[in-house]
Amino acid sequence: MSNTTIYDQIVETLKDIYDPEIPANIYDLGLIYKIDISKLPEVSIEMTFTSPSCPMSEIIVYQIESRLKLIEGIEQVFVNIVFEPEWNQDRMSDEAKLKLGFL
Repeated sequence: MSNTTIYDQIVETLKDIYDPEIPANIYDLGLIYKIDISKLPEVSIEMTFTSPSCPMSEIIVYQIESRLKLIEGIEQVFVNIVFEPEWNQDRMSDEAKLKLGFL
């Protein structure tokens, strides 16, 4: 399977993961800063949360790790939580902004 296909599958999977408190997926919210597939079968995700005290952070990280491991060619998933640069609404996709009433 090509890296492009795996990358696309990762993005599609991330678009199926939602913060239960926000009706938009974590990818369109702009919470995913980096997807690194250069060391397959390991995948590294760099992400943030809308707030450092997000009560759903552990659940979201677990969902990312467990769901990405279901993709053929991925054996390990590392999620690195960062707060620099700080998340803001400019990182959101137009679809998420529309869904949340910002457009």
